[in-house]
Amino acid sequence: MFQRILVANRGEIALRIFRACREMGIESVAVFSEADRGAAYLDLADQKICIGGPRVGDSYLKIDRLISAAEVSGAEAIHPGYGLLAENAHFAEVCRTCGFEFIGPSHEAMSMLGDKNTARSLAKKAGIPTVPGSDGIVETVEEALSIAHEFKYPVLIKATAGGGGRGMRLAYDDEQLKASFTEAQQEARACFGNGDCYIEKYIENPRHVEVQLIADNFGTVCHLFERDCTMQRRHQKLIEESPSPHIGAKTREKMCAAAVKLVADVGYTNAGTIEFVVDQDENFYFIELNARIQVEHPVSEMLTGRDLIQAQICVSANEPLPFKQKDIQANGHVIECRINAEDPNFNFAPCPGKITGLNIPGGYGVRFDSHVHAGYTVSPFYDSMIGKLICWGRDREEARLRMVRALSEFRIEGIRTSISRQLEILRHPVFINAQGYTSFIEKEWK
Repeated sequence: MFQRILVANRGEIALRIFRACREMGIESVAVFSEADRGAAYLDLADQKICIGGPRVGDSYLKIDRLISAAEVSGAEAIHPGYGLLAENAHFAEVCRTCGFEFIGPSHEAMSMLGDKNTARSLAKKAGIPTVPGSDGIVETVEEALSIAHEFKYPVLIKATAGGGGRGMRLAYDDEQLKASFTEAQQEARACFGNGDCYIEKYIENPRHVEVQLIADNFGTVCHLFERDCTMQRRHQKLIEESPSPHIGAKTREKMCAAAVKLVADVGYTNAGTIEFVVDQDENFYFIELNARIQVEHPVSEMLTGRDLIQAQICVSANEPLPFKQKDIQANGHVIECRINAEDPNFNFAPCPGKITGLNIPGGYGVRFDSHVHAGYTVSPFYDSMIGKLICWGRDREEARLRMVRALSEFRIEGIRTSISRQLEILRHPVFINAQGYTSFIEKEWK
């Protein structure tokens, strides 16, 4: 087992990894930018090293500085968390070339599955349904129009290297497609350095369901059931829950089995999530594989009682998973709300600033993962998420009522947050009756 791990990330996920390391008797090393200097969460690491200026391009994305920090600190492994460099195959390769274990999949697997078009092809070979669409990268507007006419509008333009809704556009006719195709390419090129796009048939009023996986180096692949991420705004998840209220037991079994098969077929190891879109008839279609731990992993942890960060570390230390599939049981129902520093009344515009007062909810079945505190300044340089509130219940209604109670107790002063809108959603008949779809929030609160 490792003696010391450098965490190449910041904020909530960095703190989550520090805590997992502490429980395993492993020292942790924090890196921080000038914007994060003095943040209280850094004190929970055993060492802390400044790696540059406030912008991510001057600090958290600087591979050479992260490697230097690992060398200076005496770390043996590097955990990328989520976001930033977590799915950067080059970073994973550099880590291992320099003698540091990368706590994640191999760079070969990451390269192969990080490209959505390649991942779709692999899913097809594994016999997993994929959304009808182009066979590969679409090069021109003329080709895009031909495909749209073949599969009929609406269609979705998607960047092969995309994520978080970037490089994604919806088109309902030729004129929209002509404009949106170029926009998607330009945005993808600006965000990911790769403007390649492909086209899928758009599934009307879909549900978004994903399967959490963990695989070791000894052939064991386990799923921790599914999470439903249907409640989104601008393709960004706002509320997650498990089990999904939109699928039945047979669909759940098929979906989880398909996800396990794909991971096993490609020899993928460590944590990963396979995302599916589900139509009104419970037909599910592969979207992509996220080759990292995800923001919403606590939902699966609360449902199954398994620590995914510790499992990741064990796998990267070449130890077998401490459990088998038969050991993983779903218990009750879990709902998570991402608490964001955003104004829901102004299209969820970011609201950085100083938190002048903070009252965190608690009680039975309530977990709050966050790095913020009263006096903490939410920086404009980073993602607007300031924490994740997770509530467990014996069934969905108990979990929902517990979340409503917890959100009602929450007090964050000095900045605007997503809490008011999340309370409205949780009290809405569409959510209560599990009738939601991915564009529900945007259509209901225009």
